Amino acid sequence: MTAEPHPALSIVVPSVNGWGDLRGCLEALERERAGVDLEVLVPDRVGDSVRGRLAETFPWVRVLAAPAESTIPALRAMALERASGAAVAVIEDHVLVPPGWARAMLACLERGEDVVGGAVENGATSRLVDWAAFLCEYHHLLPPLPAGQVDRITGNNTAYRRSVLDCYREAWQAGRWEDHLHDAMRRGGVQLHQHPEIVVQHRMHYTVGLYAGQRFLFSRAWAGMRAAGASRIDRLARGAAAAFLPPVLFWRIVRTVWGKRAHRNALARSLPLIGLFTLAWGAGEVVGYWFGAGNALARVR
Repeated sequence: MTAEPHPALSIVVPSVNGWGDLRGCLEALERERAGVDLEVLVPDRVGDSVRGRLAETFPWVRVLAAPAESTIPALRAMALERASGAAVAVIEDHVLVPPGWARAMLACLERGEDVVGGAVENGATSRLVDWAAFLCEYHHLLPPLPAGQVDRITGNNTAYRRSVLDCYREAWQAGRWEDHLHDAMRRGGVQLHQHPEIVVQHRMHYTVGLYAGQRFLFSRAWAGMRAAGASRIDRLARGAAAAFLPPVLFWRIVRTVWGKRAHRNALARSLPLIGLFTLAWGAGEVVGYWFGAGNALARVR
């Protein structure tokens, strides 16, 4: 019996935000299928409201049903386990890839690179709250970015050689964000390559309350995992120090965005909201260090 051919690229798209975001993402990926043999895996925690529409609208997508309480790292791991391509890419359900994105990622891997990260631009530009949220989260990934070997790449515009990814199975199954995997790879001698010319659009819409809440949950989960196993005194000290984070974070965002020049006007108009979001950021770390992560990671979108 002849073995089934493997797709050139498997793409992992965790579904956490509902049909409105996911549909646009998959429409962009559908255009990529014309030139590249793709496998698209959507691990979904939303439920029947998404899964029924997926089967009807995008029958070529592999849908993986997941419990509603699944975290995004767990959804990624579920799909990575099942991906059959010689290369695997990871994006998000509110990310739109441009024409030629799949070919560009594969070309980098074909040149001998093992891990490839691109750039992320704001695709939700009509509302101030979306700008403020984007600048908080992606200020360090705004152009201009260095090209070539770097210490840090994004986790939602990323491609891996499958054989290399398999060597770090323990890291991507650990329930942690992509930085945990990338740090393990770097310690193992794997080079991370950044390609600023491979740009995706981050099209996520927020309310002020939604993003403040998400920033709090993400920070609580991060601090809680970081402090796991630490002594009570150490956790108390880290939480107390985190109370002073907001002005540091605010200054870091402003300095970085202003220095990159591209979005100075959006930055100036967003300053009050960025101030609020950094307060939520710091508060999340305080709570995470003092009281643990709780179920914060499962509520991050």
